[in-house]
Parts: sequence; structure tokens; C-alpha cells
Amino acid sequence: MDTYDLVVIGSGPAGQKAAIAASKLGYRAAIVDRGNMMGGVCINTGTIPSKTLREAVLYLTGLSQRELYGQAYRVKQDITISDVSSRIAHVVNREIDVIRNQLARNHVAMLVGTAKFVDDHTISVTTDQGTSTLIGGDKFVIGVGTKPARPATVEFDGETIVDSDQILGMDKVPSSMVVVGAGVIGIEYASMFAALGTKVTVVEARPNMLGFCDDEIVGALLYQLRDLAVTFRFSETVRSVEKHPAGTLTTLESGKKIPADTVLYSAGRQGVTDELNVAAAGISASNRGRVEVNEHFQTEVEHIYAVGDVIGFPALAATAMEQGRRATYHAFGEPVGNKLGDLQPIGIDTIPEVSFVGRTENELTIGRVVQGRRP
Repeated sequence: MDTYDLVVIGSGPAGQKAAIAASKLGYRAAIVDRGNMMGGVCINTGTIPSKTLREAVLYLTGLSQRELYGQAYRVKQDITISDVSSRIAHVVNREIDVIRNQLARNHVAMLVGTAKFVDDHTISVTTDQGTSTLIGGDKFVIGVGTKPARPATVEFDGETIVDSDQILGMDKVPSSMVVVGAGVIGIEYASMFAALGTKVTVVEARPNMLGFCDDEIVGALLYQLRDLAVTFRFSETVRSVEKHPAGTLTTLESGKKIPADTVLYSAGRQGVTDELNVAAAGISASNRGRVEVNEHFQTEVEHIYAVGDVIGFPALAATAMEQGRRATYHAFGEPVGNKLGDLQPIGIDTIPEVSFVGRTENELTIGRVVQGRRP
């Protein structure tokens, strides 16, 4: 059985930096991930593809140049999925090459397969061909990321009823779309498809979207999205989503019925810990697959760490990278400096984009009231 000083499960941004940090410290490190997921969700179905889509949309629709050339300006009249999918594939493949080269330069072993804990110091790695190998580790970092949460009552088919991982695989730009969920992912895709000319309706159970953002910023974004003809149904929940020969029919609890070519169900993310069998290592996960960690990113088993999206908010690549580095440094007794601060920059790649750092005006106002510094 091969044994490593550090075994990292998941090759996303957090896992990459954790493994490279161990190698730079002189330890033997390995990363385990499935062959089709090199780079994790960030590279394959999340950040990189969706942001490449956004840039392609901005260019092809002429939105980024209309202040100069007028509101009617458009680079391509009839935009197809193939116009953007080839660009996405090119960018993704280049990024995967970059990651492979970076891991190789830093002498990090790449183990291809699906990992599963056998005990707290051993995992089995199963390849696509079905062969399994036992791998031992002195320390572990879990960076498996997340997958779309998929309600059992919704019949996803990858074509007309899709989740956020499937949406980039559609074969045409739909003329109409219902987006269920007004979180970051739902709103990003709603804005992109609206810019392509899709008639988008967003359904959200809460009275507003992006609750962690400043109200004034959300209001400005709502104005811009409505200018792209996006319709919002706030304080509405979905009763059912039906597939028909002509498309889909979304029925709300209020009785409203919304026909559309496509439904994007964006109901949050689920940690990919069920396949990992973390219980065998003595670790418990929440019903959403999340793993609890302390300020050093240690789980309840002190030599096993967890970083990135699988530990929850803010679930951002840049933050995950720093979490990975800090977890490795703590695991091997290296100083890491001050605690990772709460003031992490937040970016939302809608059209137009949103970014901020720090507390919202509401949080600051409420804080002043509680502290008695305001009448």
C-alpha cells in the first residue's frame, strides 16, 4: 500500500493549493480525483465554464460595446450554443493543462479514481475500470466540493429540466426559461440567458434575492435585470415541474402556471461526502453534506482537514485556495499567521457584475443600534 504524508481528496482550487503547499514543505503529497473532474467543479462545471459563457455572451450580443455603438449593436444576430460551447471547451482544456503541469512541477502524485474512506488513515481509490487500490495517509485534506441539490420530486433529464451542472450541455438557446432559486448561480445564469434573448422568469421562495448583499446593490441589480426583461416571482414556491412535448410547465403553490422551453433548478449545493464514506473515518456530515471544521480547518478527527465548498460559505475559489494552504501548514506544524479574516471579497458574475467586501449597510446599522451608539 502506497503511503503519503498528505493525501488530498479533490483537485479543485482548495485541494491543489493544499497539496502543493505540502510538497513545497518537503512532504510527500498526493491528490485523488476522478479523471473527468481534474480541477474540480471550478474548472469543469462551475466557475470557469460559466464565466467563459458570460464573456462570450457579452461579446456576441454586443452588450459590452453598446455605450459606444448604440443599443441596437450586436456582433452576431442568431447566437447558438455551438457559438459558446467551443470557446468554453477550449478554455477548460487549457486550464486543465495548467493544473496538470503545476502539480507535476511540484511533484504532487495524481491518483485517478473515486476515493472512499476505509478508516481514518486509509482510503480506497476505485478507477473507472473497477479496480481498487488502498492508499494510506498520515494527514488528509477533504476538498471534494459540492454538486447541485436535486429534489427527488423533480425529474431532471439534462435537456429541458436541468441543474446548474447540466445547463452548459444544452443543444440550443431556449426561447423561454424558468429559473427556480435566486441564489448566486441562479441569478448569474438568469442574466446570461436573458442577455441572449431568452425570456426568463425567476421563482424564489424568499421575498428578495441575494440576501447576503446590500439592499441598495440588490435593488440596482434588479433594475438592470428587469431591463433585460427578466420577470421575478418572489415569495413563491414551486409545487411541481412537468415535462411536456412542447416544453415544461411549472406550477406554483399560489396556483400560477408558467410554461417555458426549459427549467433550470438551482436549489443550492450539496457536499459530495456521501460517496466519500466519511463516517468510516469518524467524521459526521450534515444533511446537506457539509463538514464542520474549527478555525484551523480541522474536522472532529484532528489529522483530517476539510476546505473549500464542502465546509460552506463563502464557497469562493480564492478563499478556498487560502484555506487549503492554511490547513496544510497547520497539519505539519508550520506557522500560518493570523486567523483568516471574515472580510473576504465577494464577486457575483451577473450581467452587470456585483462585487463587495465587508459588512452591508444593514449589518452595520443594526450593529450600531445593538451597541447603543444610535438613538
